[in-house]
Amino acid sequence: MPQMGESVAEGTIVRWIKKVGDKVDRDEPLFEISTDKVDAEIPSPGAGVLSQILANEGDTVPVNSVVAVIGAGAEAPASASQAKPAQPAAAATKPAETTKAPAQAVEASAAGHERTSPLVRQLAKEHHVDLTQLHGTGIGGRITKDDVLAAAAGRAGLEGQEGRVRQGRDGDRVEKMSVMRKKIAEHMVASRRTSAHVHTVFEVDFSALAAIREKTRTSYLSFILKAVADALKEFPLLNASVEGDSIVYHKSINIGVAVALDTGLIVPVVKHADGLSVAAMGERVADLAARARSKQLKPEDVADGTFTVTNPGAFGALLGTPIINQPQVAILGVGSIEKRPVVRGDAVVPRLTAVLTLGFDHRVIDGASADQFMAHIKRALETWDESRA
Repeated sequence: MPQMGESVAEGTIVRWIKKVGDKVDRDEPLFEISTDKVDAEIPSPGAGVLSQILANEGDTVPVNSVVAVIGAGAEAPASASQAKPAQPAAAATKPAETTKAPAQAVEASAAGHERTSPLVRQLAKEHHVDLTQLHGTGIGGRITKDDVLAAAAGRAGLEGQEGRVRQGRDGDRVEKMSVMRKKIAEHMVASRRTSAHVHTVFEVDFSALAAIREKTRTSYLSFILKAVADALKEFPLLNASVEGDSIVYHKSINIGVAVALDTGLIVPVVKHADGLSVAAMGERVADLAARARSKQLKPEDVADGTFTVTNPGAFGALLGTPIINQPQVAILGVGSIEKRPVVRGDAVVPRLTAVLTLGFDHRVIDGASADQFMAHIKRALETWDESRA
């Protein structure tokens, strides 16, 4: 079980992509896990034959514990004979070998996707889904169980796992929380209990920056992240964490950027952000966000964050009051960047503005330090030196 983030101590196995006796190539998806940080397909660390499965689907196990054994091809039969029974989802693929395909098109499409699992091919047959028409969200474009179920339902993000949904009284739809959602809930409540949350709000004028952004074709978020990274160098207290009665000042500036998924929120980390240009920042964020949405993040992509930026403005929010991502001590929320009426002198003029909100831990950060940090960001964004882009 890999470590999927610095504060993650365990992971839940959602499904086994391979079953006992299957040949596995190095880096081929082996099983899927869910944590509060990420849902991910875990690649095989080596090539061979899956000889044992030691943790069932639905089991939650500590990080670094052994969940399966991969042996060389010659060793596989002996090892597999002693292995635990395959998981229910994998066992369900057996009938597919003797059941007639409902249509030639489905049979042909499955043949064209040799790297899909038996379960995925069986689901495609059952739901009459043509695999050649699907865009896989797994590693390397691999088609997953959820891709097939989403296509069958005619919508993305279907969470049709058996037993998750039931009908309540008065016809209400009752759905169990996913593993990620339950973990997010636990950590948000724990963060509220741990940190003395305070928020400070600044309005920032992006009008001057708009022309530079147009020339560089870089997102506003990239400029904001660059301004944050520079400000963290000037105010190291906000790039810290608390351990007991000690404050740990982190040498590296690693900014987590919240990415919204259908199943929850994930925070991949831009490492050493203070050493990146605005353009490089934009490229790094785009890469992390794309891999987050396709479940291709690696453990190191969500580890070692020292500060977090969340962008509710992307969905039209004026502002938010974000909860601190433990064990960090501060988080920045970015509101929508829009034209608004602003008083300049005695006139009311249209200006491109946004509200930035800093949530900080009052145990270690005073209001004066938080406001000076925000004033530094505001000044940088409103008087941007074009050479920095």
